[in-house]
Amino acid sequence: MKKFGQLEAEGRITPGHKILIIPSCNPYSLNIQKRFWPIDNTDINRMFPGYDLGETTQRIADGVFREIMDYQYGIQFTSFYMPGEFMPHVRMMDEGFSSVEEALKFEMSYVVVRNVRPYDTATLNYNWQVWNPQAFSFYTTTTTSINRNSAGQSVLSIMKFLSALGIIKYQYPHQKNPSRVVRDTEMVSVRTAKSGIFEPLVQVGQDVSEGTPLANIVHPYEGEIMETLYAPVEAKVFFMHTDPLTYANTAVFKLV
Repeated sequence: MKKFGQLEAEGRITPGHKILIIPSCNPYSLNIQKRFWPIDNTDINRMFPGYDLGETTQRIADGVFREIMDYQYGIQFTSFYMPGEFMPHVRMMDEGFSSVEEALKFEMSYVVVRNVRPYDTATLNYNWQVWNPQAFSFYTTTTTSINRNSAGQSVLSIMKFLSALGIIKYQYPHQKNPSRVVRDTEMVSVRTAKSGIFEPLVQVGQDVSEGTPLANIVHPYEGEIMETLYAPVEAKVFFMHTDPLTYANTAVFKLV
């Protein structure tokens, strides 16, 4: 909000272009730290394109979608259904409408292309692209705590993207940072066999060799190590679970 307000005040938004910012689609839940609609625990991001005569969440989705469906590009700052930290990246669905070439203009370290699953057809990102805009989802390091470096990197990447499209006039070092395109099927998941206290031994973004210890699962009452998770391949830690407790058969790491 602050950055675009500055650009607008300085006349650096190219004439003939319009930028709409929606800080939150669900301010009621945001105010009480709930990810879903607090009345019935439904996910607004499973209600698109919405229905103006439906339930409350369907009406919210309909009201939002009517405002945004005619734009050319859509960028969504999203959260993840699992608690954890990510390597900052831009993500897109492989539904036949989006363009990897356009995603590379963000100059993020990673562009993740994921296959469409049946439940995706009711999400904002999918419907955005079906109706008109090219849609991209941004994943910062975390959404449960403040990380200024990760947030700043994402804002800068959006500035680069809009500058490359000629939508804004923005000067930045022109040394391009090549992005690595990764499909979600290429990621290696490391799952737990036991439930207990999760003790990580590595950090997100760290390079690990095959056999590197990644985390211990500790007995919550007796304190003994019930399980140690090891890297099955040489890779980089792309995602890591961060809650102090974990269940069995949970993907607590994703490696690239």
